[in-house]
Amino acid sequence: MSYDVLIIGSGPGGYSAAVRAGQFGLRTALVEKDTRLGGTCLLVGCVPTKALLHTAEVWEHFKNGGEGVLCDNPRLDYPKVIDHKNDIVAKHSKGIEFLMRKNKVDVIRGQARILGPGRVEVRTAEGVRTEETKNIVIATGSVARTLPGLDPDPERILTNVEILNLRAIPQSMAIIGSGAVGSEFASMFNRFGTKVTLLEMLPRIVPFEDEEVSKELERLFRKSGIRVETGARAEKIERREGGVQVTVTLSNGKQEVIEAEKVLVGVGRKPVTDGIGIETTRVSTDRGFIKVDGDQQTAEPGIYAIGDVVAGTPQLAHVATKEGLVAVAHIAGKPVERLNRMRIPSCTYTEPGIGSVGLTEAEARARGHKVKTGKFSFMPNSMASILGRHSGFVKVVSDETCGEILGVHIIGPLAWELIPEAVAAMSAEATTETIMNMVHAHPTLHEAVGEAFNDIYGLAINA
Repeated sequence: MSYDVLIIGSGPGGYSAAVRAGQFGLRTALVEKDTRLGGTCLLVGCVPTKALLHTAEVWEHFKNGGEGVLCDNPRLDYPKVIDHKNDIVAKHSKGIEFLMRKNKVDVIRGQARILGPGRVEVRTAEGVRTEETKNIVIATGSVARTLPGLDPDPERILTNVEILNLRAIPQSMAIIGSGAVGSEFASMFNRFGTKVTLLEMLPRIVPFEDEEVSKELERLFRKSGIRVETGARAEKIERREGGVQVTVTLSNGKQEVIEAEKVLVGVGRKPVTDGIGIETTRVSTDRGFIKVDGDQQTAEPGIYAIGDVVAGTPQLAHVATKEGLVAVAHIAGKPVERLNRMRIPSCTYTEPGIGSVGLTEAEARARGHKVKTGKFSFMPNSMASILGRHSGFVKVVSDETCGEILGVHIIGPLAWELIPEAVAAMSAEATTETIMNMVHAHPTLHEAVGEAFNDIYGLAINA
C-alpha cells in the first residue's frame, strides 16, 4: 500500500504524529518493532518511573504519620508496587492502540529499514514487506548509554530498563550519573529505605539546572541520607557474589571501593539511528543524531526526524511530541508554530521536584543580559505548610532593562506542576510586571511564583 506518511517508532513523538496525520486526513502507517505501542517513555521511561515515584511519596507519608494520620507497622509490598506500575503502562499502551484505530492509522508490527526516499522495508513475523510512502518520519528514540566494556544484567548492573523490573527493594545501590534518571531513582529508592550513593563526574548534580537549584538539591539529598559525590569518576565496576564493587576516584584524588547490592548506570542516552537505513539517503548526522531544519525535515526531502534522535534538542517526551506535530503539519501544508527551545519546560521528579524553563542565571549573563533575579522560598507559603513540604524556592531570571523573563527555575513541592505558568508567560512574551501584578489564588503553591516575581523589585509580601 502507498502512504502519505510512514512513521517509524510509536513513542510520544511517533504516535502523536500519527494521530495528527490521521486528523489531517493523510493515509498514515505507524511501524513499531515492540509488541506494545508507547516507546521508551511509556514502556520503560517517564510513565513507569513516575508511577514508582508516586508510590515512594505515599510510602513516606505512611511511614512519617504526618497530619495526625497514624499507621502502625506499615508494610511495603514491592511486587504489588511493580504490578501497579505495569497495569498503568498496559492501560495507556492499549489507549494508544485505540487512538490509532480512531484516526485510521495502520499499525505495522516489525523492524523498519529505510531503502531510500519513499521506500521502507519492514521485517514482520509473517515475513518481509516493502511499503511505499511519500514521506517518512524517523521517531526511533534512544537507548541508555553504558560505560565502556560494561554490559547490564537483570540482577546487579542496571539501566532504566532492568531497574523497573526489580521485585525487591535493594539494601544498597550505587548510582552513576545524576541527571534526571540518576537523581529520580536516588530519590525514590532512598525513600524506600535503600542506602544510596550518587556519583557524578561533573562538579554538581543535575548539572544542566541553574547552579542554585543544583546546590539546593544536593543539600537536601545529603540531609535525607543520600551520599552524594561530585567530581567523582567510576574507574572500574566488578561483579561480586551478592553485589557489585565500584572503584571510584573522588574529587580529592583519592580512590575508594564502594560496595553495593546494585549499580544503576544513568550516564545519558544514545540515539537509535544505526541499522535503520539512513545511509541510503542524504540524511546528515552528528555523532549519531540526525540534523533537521525548523520543520523537522532532514537533508533528504520527504524524510523527517523527531524526538531523541534529533541533534540539538533535549531528549524529552514533550519535545518529541511537539516536533512530531511540526513535521506532520509541514507534510500536510498546514500552519504550525515551530519548536522554540527557550520555551521548553524541563522537569525532574525528585523530592523536592525541579521545574525549569529558559536560561539559567549563568547563561543569561554569558549572553550579555543585564540580569535581575527574584527569589522566594516555600517556607512562608501556606500550602507548603499544609503539605508539610517547605524545602526549595522559586527563582526568576530577568532582563533588568526591558523586564523580559529570561528563565524560571523552581525546586520545591510539585515543581513540575508550577512551571507551566512560567512557560505560558514566556510564550506570551509577558513581562516580569505582568506576572508580578497577576492575582494568584490563595492558598496555593503558585503564590510562591508570584512572590518571586515581586522579589525582582524588592516587593515580596511574605519575605
